[in-house]
Amino acid sequence: MSIVSLLGINVLNNPARFTDAYEFEITFECLEPLKEDLEWKLTYVGSSRSLDHDQELDSILVGPIPVGVNKFLFKADPPSPELIPASELVSVTVILLSCSYNDREFVRVGYYVNNEYDTEELRENPPSKVQVDHVVRNILAEKPRVTRFNIVWDNEDEGEDADNGFPSEFQEDEDEEEEEEDEEEEVELAEEEDEEEEEEENGASSQTIAAKDKEEDIEEDLEEDIEEDLEAEEDDDEEEEEDDEDDDVVVVDAEEGAEEGAEEGTADGEDEDEEVEDIEEDDEVKTPKDS
Repeated sequence: MSIVSLLGINVLNNPARFTDAYEFEITFECLEPLKEDLEWKLTYVGSSRSLDHDQELDSILVGPIPVGVNKFLFKADPPSPELIPASELVSVTVILLSCSYNDREFVRVGYYVNNEYDTEELRENPPSKVQVDHVVRNILAEKPRVTRFNIVWDNEDEGEDADNGFPSEFQEDEDEEEEEEDEEEEVELAEEEDEEEEEEENGASSQTIAAKDKEEDIEEDLEEDIEEDLEAEEDDDEEEEEDDEDDDVVVVDAEEGAEEGAEEGTADGEDEDEEVEDIEEDDEVKTPKDS
């Protein structure tokens, strides 16, 4: 457990010109008496490509440290522009505020710093040579990055701490990070739910479309069946009409045949009557002779 806990840092004199001093109001708590002083140090990162351009702006020793809450003001000189690459002087960089006990760093706070020109004209058309007098800085004080390190304090045995001087890699704003993670998870869940709803809606739409298509197909099949039935009925009616006409023709032919037969029978009867009459006449003629 750390004997000294950082409670808060207020960044003063911000924003300011590049050539102005840095000022911090630092509050910390000490749980037990310390034998040595605390060393506070401010470092300016001059280049993102090399540590050779880092500048230690200032360092102070604070002590003796009483038990309880303590507060002090830390001032540091600005960085030397000539030690910073010209291409990275007007840009975004980092400052590091750290504290050590017995040459062992146990806390480090990092801030982003934005350096830019103070006029719109210079921002839009930067000169070939950096004009430091027109450069202003803005420390992003609301977003510090805090890292703690496990160290051996006065009341601890050095042999028991195998991780002496190595970072424990957790942030002072763990709660904020957890909240951010929870928010990200909620956003992801919300996105997944939206995707599922969209898929369900798309599936429902597809089912609706498929159902409509199926209904249309059924209607088309029914219409085709009805048309086929109507055509079949029409064909049947036509065939029945043709059969009726054939029957009529047969009846007519039969009647005509009967009439012709009757006429022939009548003619034959008349012929027979005539023959009978002739026979009777012959008999009448023959009778007198016989007598």
